[in-house]
Amino acid sequence: MSRKFKKGYFVRGEFVAEGSERDLELKRELKGTDDQSRTDLKRESLELQKLGEDLLTLRASWMQRLPLTEKLKDAVVEANRITNFEGKRRQMQFIGKQMRLLDPETLEIVRAALTDQFSGSAHDNLVLHLAETWRDRLLANDDAFGEWILKCPDTDSQQLRALIRQARKDAVPEKPGEAVRHGRAYRDIFQITREHLANEKPAE
Repeated sequence: MSRKFKKGYFVRGEFVAEGSERDLELKRELKGTDDQSRTDLKRESLELQKLGEDLLTLRASWMQRLPLTEKLKDAVVEANRITNFEGKRRQMQFIGKQMRLLDPETLEIVRAALTDQFSGSAHDNLVLHLAETWRDRLLANDDAFGEWILKCPDTDSQQLRALIRQARKDAVPEKPGEAVRHGRAYRDIFQITREHLANEKPAE
């Protein structure tokens, strides 16, 4: 009479007896005893983590077109709002986990969207960088307003002043210790600086 194993478990309807060859095989797979497999998994995990970080740079209009879960989209929006280092790190770990749940087809769509967004001309990329720099300067330094008006005199100065005041007000946390949350005025200042800079002729 063959030996009967008293203990075991089911895997997809299959009974696996503890101590059996099948049991040992499954445990090897679970532990990933193959060094190459572990290396591949780690590499894939890091790649998806980086892809998740890149999602933070994707424009909102592009983000909405991607077939991502609402949980992932919300996580990306929240990550862009967080300024605390530790809070940002935990949020990025969560995004990485969500990225690992996506199917290969969706991941390819994400990669393609990121490639398309950043395949613009060097001038376009420079404009985006300069617009962000000017926005931050305008909010941090009153003297920057005069410098901007000299550079772009056709700017609606009253509108820009009002947006700066509102953006500074929005940036003050409601409670001490809370993360800074940027409102619409913050984004509008960026749009104004970007549009004016985009109309400048690139340097030869």
